[in-house]
Amino acid sequence: MKITIVYDNNAKEGLQCGWGFACLIETGKNNILFDTGWDGHLLLENMEKLSIDPQIIDTLVLSHQHWDHIGGVTTFLNINPDVDVYVPSGFSPRLKKEITSRIKKKLYGVSSPREIRDKIYTIGELEKSDTGIKEQSLVLECESGNFVLTGCAHPGLLLILEAAAPFGKINGIIGGLHDSQEYGSFKDMQLIGAGHCTSHKDVIRKMYPEKFQKIYAGYSIEL
Repeated sequence: MKITIVYDNNAKEGLQCGWGFACLIETGKNNILFDTGWDGHLLLENMEKLSIDPQIIDTLVLSHQHWDHIGGVTTFLNINPDVDVYVPSGFSPRLKKEITSRIKKKLYGVSSPREIRDKIYTIGELEKSDTGIKEQSLVLECESGNFVLTGCAHPGLLLILEAAAPFGKINGIIGGLHDSQEYGSFKDMQLIGAGHCTSHKDVIRKMYPEKFQKIYAGYSIEL
């Protein structure tokens, strides 16, 4: 399974950076776009430079309803409407209706854990209690173990990992970790790919220098 970051606050030379997050998951059977960043044109431009054809994507997963993760949705769907879309059930009804009107396939509102594609699972809709932010993360079942993919991790690292635990031991995590400070949660992981909104990258890097990887647009890893 291959993960390629196509949108992030940081980017390798030749790509554009922007506040937000998006990545492509390639399983050999499916091509899944996880989030779209804020600027759809930037998203598509980075895809072109990375030789990623938007038409190969068959599934779109949106982690949560914040502009920096869904802003590029309409631009992407204008290029490729032939996708299934998975969003947290708590998404705005108007937004779900708007997305549905732009796709040829189906929109799924996620409330509980489920398999969305072979070896790709959503942990279900989780909510950050003090803000009401509803977010889903993914579990990727790879040859090297299970990995969690997050958008911003608003519900908190402990809640996310607890929800992911029934799928098996978590060997790593990739994505935005927001202001999570549950540093002990990383001790048994092999990979900590912290990007986008992660507030405490330097602390995590110093605690786990052999496991930490700073991610950016253009970063790619085989799992």
